[in-house]
Amino acid sequence: MDKALIADDEMDELAEGSEELFERINLIVDKGQQPLRIDKFLVQRIENASRNKVQQSIEAGRVLVNGKTIQANYKIRPLDEIIVYSDKEIHTEGIIPEKMPLSIFYEDEQVMIINKPPGLVVHPASGNYTGTLVNGVAYYLQQKNNLITEENLPRFGLVHRIDKNTSGLMVLAKTPKAVTSLAKQFFDHTIHRQYLALVWGDLAQDSGTIVAHVGRHRRFRKLFDAYPEGEYGKEAITHYKVLERFGYVTLVQCVLETGRTHQIRVHMQHIGHPLFNDATYGGDKIVKGTVFSKYKQFVENCFEICPRQALHAKTIGFVHPSTGKDMLFESELPADISGLIAKWRGYVSGKM
Repeated sequence: MDKALIADDEMDELAEGSEELFERINLIVDKGQQPLRIDKFLVQRIENASRNKVQQSIEAGRVLVNGKTIQANYKIRPLDEIIVYSDKEIHTEGIIPEKMPLSIFYEDEQVMIINKPPGLVVHPASGNYTGTLVNGVAYYLQQKNNLITEENLPRFGLVHRIDKNTSGLMVLAKTPKAVTSLAKQFFDHTIHRQYLALVWGDLAQDSGTIVAHVGRHRRFRKLFDAYPEGEYGKEAITHYKVLERFGYVTLVQCVLETGRTHQIRVHMQHIGHPLFNDATYGGDKIVKGTVFSKYKQFVENCFEICPRQALHAKTIGFVHPSTGKDMLFESELPADISGLIAKWRGYVSGKM
């Protein structure tokens, strides 16, 4: 695909970045290590780390020693196991609160579950500094607590995100404790995420698992690609199950073990079944079926009903950061995807 053919809004979507926003750094202290404050030790061992940033991470509970949070004056000991959860790029400096409708599915003192509509970018980035979900959440939090200002907005909130044109459930953390807990669950692959997708073609198997690293395309750096040999990118695992077959397209359930950028979209394209109307990965044209006038018109009508990739984050489950209880949330399909499925059901039943 030529870069010049990618529309501006697609470029914005592609620039959104990885779904999982935290990376984990694992360190084991050498046997001969002399006692040393952990903040000084981490500054020496982590590239581009400043003492101030390290101390902020410690205060936020994102540094664990032998599985427990510590104070900045903790002195490391030989063979200490250190885990640092490092946020890649999410900062609230400069975020402008904006009033916007938010579909809040659930909320308590630690977490918020938001049902994101398609077309909404999650976090400000180049070309999208306003009008994002985070701008709306910032405004919402200010209205709930007038002591919150643009200067002291909570530093944390996002522990993952979904693509601009994907709809569905997201969990946001409201406290540093919740960020640490959820980031660990995402990294340990214990978060339950179930998506529904309409893909091109009739899958050969009723269920399966796609294992292929996902990383940036070697030639087109704004795109992502699958690397089944694991020679590039990051580990990515998607489990799928067929829910309904329509001959030319198939409704599938996808459960993520990992959360890489565009993972489901890239994996399904990799096995020859791109998502319906996914303009970035080849699903916005007739992939299966003979191109004759009536069928072509039917598919074009389907594209109009659902003018984006047919992908919805239906379910999210996790362990609550404070209570330790299992939390599970499930959303209904949005009107565009449910209308699309109804259209295909009618077509294959001969009622169209």
